[in-house]
Amino acid sequence: MELREFARQVLDSPSLAAKLAPPGTELTDDAPGLPERPALPARLRELQFCGRRQTPPMPHPDTFGDPHRRAVAHHIMANHELQALEVMAFVLVAFPQAPAEFRRGLVRIMADEQRHTRLHVDRLLELGSNFGALPVNGYFWNKAQEFQSLLDYLAGLPLTFEGRNLDHTLEFEAIFERVGDLRGAGIMRAIHRDEIQHVAFGVHWLRILKPADVSDWEVYEQHLHWPLRPEKSRGAAFHREPRLAAGMSIEFVDRLEGLSSEEKPKTESGKPNVE
Repeated sequence: MELREFARQVLDSPSLAAKLAPPGTELTDDAPGLPERPALPARLRELQFCGRRQTPPMPHPDTFGDPHRRAVAHHIMANHELQALEVMAFVLVAFPQAPAEFRRGLVRIMADEQRHTRLHVDRLLELGSNFGALPVNGYFWNKAQEFQSLLDYLAGLPLTFEGRNLDHTLEFEAIFERVGDLRGAGIMRAIHRDEIQHVAFGVHWLRILKPADVSDWEVYEQHLHWPLRPEKSRGAAFHREPRLAAGMSIEFVDRLEGLSSEEKPKTESGKPNVE
């Protein structure tokens, strides 16, 4: 299977099973094709994007003793993981001129996103719910429409959205553990380990693609499209260690730590959403 064909499978298949299916054969990249920018990924009716105001907020941690509230959290996070997968497929078809090593590396990360989505979806079933039971928004996908270069993508998804998840995965691991949900905690722990590698991919390629005379921080700021900004790449509780493990410089991590988190509360009990 051609790498582009795999990306189109993720983008054009309404079926969740098809989106999460591995290529099945070794991928080749002999025909990356011309740039395309799909406006929306195909999704089943119950998983099509709606406005952010129509989607449920992340439940307050104090309510996680209720399995139904934990199911809401997994539903929100499953949609985040699926969107990350779709955004990566978008990048493959939007930037076919990207270096071959970048494209192969992105496909490896897509396999992680498929696995993360399955973990959340399977846990939803165990908690008596299903993916599609609640409205979902397209926040990550909509931001990806503004990516005009690979550096825009690296600043936006790996270094901001996945960078912030370095904090959120640890936060939710602790929340699940507090209510005795070791299965949920284990899912967050596994995703956290993968996120370190995903952020490392972003750091690595940012340094390869940026101008030599511009610092990591400068190019990161330059390629964020408002309202994305560095403050969006950290949670309320900041964790230095995973960022250093991902290869961020001490200066870069210091700058992030010195920023105030811009998480904004939604309507339920004032708990900030993870978007």
